[in-house]
Amino acid sequence: MKKIIVGILGIAMAAMLVLAGCGNGGGGETTGGAASSGQEVNAGSAAVEPSANTLADGVYTVDVDTGSNMFHINEAKEGKGELTVKNGEMTLHVTLTSKKIVNLFVGTTEEAEAADESELLQPTTDEVTYSDGMTDEVYGYDIPCPGIGEPFDVSIIGTHDNWYTHPVTVTNPVPVEK
Repeated sequence: MKKIIVGILGIAMAAMLVLAGCGNGGGGETTGGAASSGQEVNAGSAAVEPSANTLADGVYTVDVDTGSNMFHINEAKEGKGELTVKNGEMTLHVTLTSKKIVNLFVGTTEEAEAADESELLQPTTDEVTYSDGMTDEVYGYDIPCPGIGEPFDVSIIGTHDNWYTHPVTVTNPVPVEK
């Protein structure tokens, strides 16, 4: 009896894995629904993440993953950035944790080291308010964003003059209410 139950559970798990993977093959094409209308696309849905071509001009709150403890979104922003779409171009604004990252570059460390200073992204000064009511001034950056759900390289240089490359992924655009 025990072997039958284990076998049934194994088949059920395999079926769930197959079903969970259906429709998540990417491909960049959308056929309608939330992605083409500019509405939120949940990470667990079978819809393809929207792109600049499918998001209407406007401002969106997005999840930002940098995969790093060194380069991450300020805790007051709860892992969120602000994506502005205008004429099919996307710009991501991120608020960082301090003023220790002094420049960004969209590309790898090698490309950043070879870049002209005019190609480096300059910081903005953002004010954040933490959950305890304290405020702080930190750096933020406006980063050209090539797409939703597509990792892209961003290199950072801090006060110690060393470049580091981090993959950045933007997901889950939600229109900002006006």
